[in-house]
Amino acid sequence: MVGWLGRRALETVSGLGDFALFVGRSAGAMPGSRRLLRRVVRGVYEQGVLCLPVIVIVGAFTGLVLGLQGYYVLNRFGSDGLLGALVSLSLVREMAPVLAALMLVGQAGSALAAELGIQRNSEQIVALETMGVDSHGYLVAPRLLAALLVFPMQTALFAAVGLWGGSMSGSLLLGVDPGVYWSSVERAVEAADVRECFIKATVFGVLTMSICAYHGFHADRCRSATGARAVSASTTRAVVHSSIVVLAADYIITSFLV
Repeated sequence: MVGWLGRRALETVSGLGDFALFVGRSAGAMPGSRRLLRRVVRGVYEQGVLCLPVIVIVGAFTGLVLGLQGYYVLNRFGSDGLLGALVSLSLVREMAPVLAALMLVGQAGSALAAELGIQRNSEQIVALETMGVDSHGYLVAPRLLAALLVFPMQTALFAAVGLWGGSMSGSLLLGVDPGVYWSSVERAVEAADVRECFIKATVFGVLTMSICAYHGFHADRCRSATGARAVSASTTRAVVHSSIVVLAADYIITSFLV
């Protein structure tokens, strides 16, 4: 048992160090990357434009549910006028950055891991390196830079749609005055709340896209499978690990900023 725990601890530390070197090499290769702007635009399209429908839909239903549940909780204490504050603070401080990141991981992150895994499986990455192209700078760095731009914008859109959903749920379905709702939102949300929201979104974007890129880039290291099964396993690990890291990072950041 002691030997097994020791091996697992060493493997974990080694994996974390390898991941840190991977991210550092990708970031360091960014200035000399070929066609950087073109590939960043493609990354913004993949993480931004293609993920807009899921962000809007999930954001709208999140706001609707928050408005519905928040109303019945506040109504017990005669505080219906605070519905806007409840919805806005829940979205801006926690739910918008976390849920937006999870949705982006599920769509853009999984696609990135699968794409890099297929490129590794078909030896396209080896071919790039044989031609003298830095595969980290060409394939990974533009996606990380795109995540820095896209995740805060998608989070802001999620929060805005969620606030609208909360207003629809409270005003149209439950009879809360729209003016009271939006004035409560204006009084509740402060600059510190918005800053925390964007800090979380930026950190989540870098962490999740780095993890997805790492697992896809090293799909050939999968011990339990080879070929297409290795790509599938690496993509699954990328989504699971990214989701766990989002929740853990959310707790850590919140503990420092609260």
